[in-house]
Amino acid sequence: MASQDASVWESTELIRAELFSAERLEQHAESLAAAQRVTAKRITVRPLAARLRDNGRVLLEAYRDTAKAIAEGRAITPAAEWLVDNYHVIEEQIRQIGDDMPPGYYRQLPKLADGPLAGYPRVFGVAWAFVAHTDSRFDAPLLCRFLRAYQRVQPLTIGELWAVAITLRIVLVENLRRAAERIASGRAARQQADWLADRFIGLEGSAHEPLADVLEEWNDVPFSTTFAVQLLQRLRDQDPKVTPALTWLEGRLAERNTTADAVVRDEHHRQGASNVTVRNVITGMRAISAVDWADLFESVSLVDSVLCTGTQFKQMDFPTRDRYRRAVEELARGCRHTELEIAQLALLQASAGSSARERDPGFALLAAGRRAFEQTLGFRAPLHAWVARISAQAGIRGYIGSITLAASGVLALAIAALVSAGIDTWHLSALALLGFIPAVDAAMALVNSSVASRVGAKTLPALELKSGVPAELRTLVAVPILLTSRETLLQSLETLEIHHLASQDGDIYFALLSDWTDADSEHVAGDHELLDEAVAGIADLNLRYGPGPAGARFLLMHRRRVWNPVQRQWLGWERKRGKLHELNQLLRGEVNTSFVAIAGQPPSVPLGVRYVVTLDADTVAA
Repeated sequence: MASQDASVWESTELIRAELFSAERLEQHAESLAAAQRVTAKRITVRPLAARLRDNGRVLLEAYRDTAKAIAEGRAITPAAEWLVDNYHVIEEQIRQIGDDMPPGYYRQLPKLADGPLAGYPRVFGVAWAFVAHTDSRFDAPLLCRFLRAYQRVQPLTIGELWAVAITLRIVLVENLRRAAERIASGRAARQQADWLADRFIGLEGSAHEPLADVLEEWNDVPFSTTFAVQLLQRLRDQDPKVTPALTWLEGRLAERNTTADAVVRDEHHRQGASNVTVRNVITGMRAISAVDWADLFESVSLVDSVLCTGTQFKQMDFPTRDRYRRAVEELARGCRHTELEIAQLALLQASAGSSARERDPGFALLAAGRRAFEQTLGFRAPLHAWVARISAQAGIRGYIGSITLAASGVLALAIAALVSAGIDTWHLSALALLGFIPAVDAAMALVNSSVASRVGAKTLPALELKSGVPAELRTLVAVPILLTSRETLLQSLETLEIHHLASQDGDIYFALLSDWTDADSEHVAGDHELLDEAVAGIADLNLRYGPGPAGARFLLMHRRRVWNPVQRQWLGWERKRGKLHELNQLLRGEVNTSFVAIAGQPPSVPLGVRYVVTLDADTVAA
């Protein structure tokens, strides 16, 4: 086990290197990918979480010191002003990093084998290089170009690409900590220079100290350029009596092979550069929070690019795409193939499928083809996964068996305790019978808790349909209702309109499936008035929103009452279930239903409807 050199954290230099253009940054990404080697060997390094906590402490101290300086009326640099004005942004970034970086976050990411960041995740080195050569300026398109260029030489894993956002935040916070330390040290150096100048000049009429004595004290004391510049500014244009002090200072600078003008120029340049870096860090933090990282990830993911080839992967919703990616990650951890190779093999296997289902890579990654695909890869499932697999294979028999074993164990423990207490056989048998039901309850609680912790819920694969429902997926939204009153009808029409407004794009239609209420006769006073109101309401919706590709967008499907000899009443056949059944009959082309003609027109539905979505009348569109 090797030990990591701590020099990367001991340095106070800003994370800043030569500023690259977009093209030069891409070239650097390619050379960086070729140079960075990863290792499976464990290298002991300081945890990033510990460094983050330390950075938070240093930045809070810097904020408090700067706020105190402002309250005391002391001058502060523009960089310090950026820090104190935007500390809430910094605090939010540190909090978000803590939330998004659980223990072991970087454990499964590839680690660097050598260099100053050896032992840390490779993505940390990637983020460090990007921040250094952009002077902490964040630009999402530029980052995408950088990551794509890097992956032309060395692909990054799914986990690494997801870690880019949080790693960039960590590096920016580290850079800001270094800038804050510079701000604090510069303020301390200027205060020290002011104190020395006061000794030379004297304050409020007090006599200044003898120059020779003061200079002798400082002959061997090292000082920074910030100290020298502040002292020069204080001593220039003063009483000629302090000229020897200026001569002494210029002599000390000459020993460093520099001059007073040179250090003033260098210090102003350094402060200006620090101001720019702090400003870039703050604005970069804001920009990172505004980016849709899911979109950015998918735009640079090589695995996504492979899975999109000739499939519907891109048309699926995000949770479904994420399930595919997690399956690729899981398989890569258990075999010798890379994530990119697994995606390519899944696509190759899908191309040989005999059905539409088998021709999707999800068949090998998630569905019935998973076991055969695992054998092809030489995949070995981790030990904790075997428990879930065995439980799933055992099914209901395994569930009942587990409860039986657990109940027997609980009951056996109770009986053993009673035997040790000297209970006779007759009473022991009676207590065992009485304890059987509580033992089963306890066993069910234990087994259910174990199953719930090991077998989580999984989202069903779905299409995103960003551009709306296409013609081949034509859908009818059916809302079964009873025509009970005018108020209820108007509410149903309004709900139908809301459903349309929530799903305006694509080939989708909306229908009210209505019945009259149960009655003692086939027709009741007020029936036709309510139906006419419903017809007028649907016509108004069609006039307001226009037709769909296959005809009227809004439909009214109303059924007549039929005699029910069991209930001895007139009602809609089979009520809600019957409405849906007869609707499906119409969609299949049958005409023998209890739906009545509306405005002299026989009941009709759009042709080619593939899906029917049934909603209750009180369902609210999200």
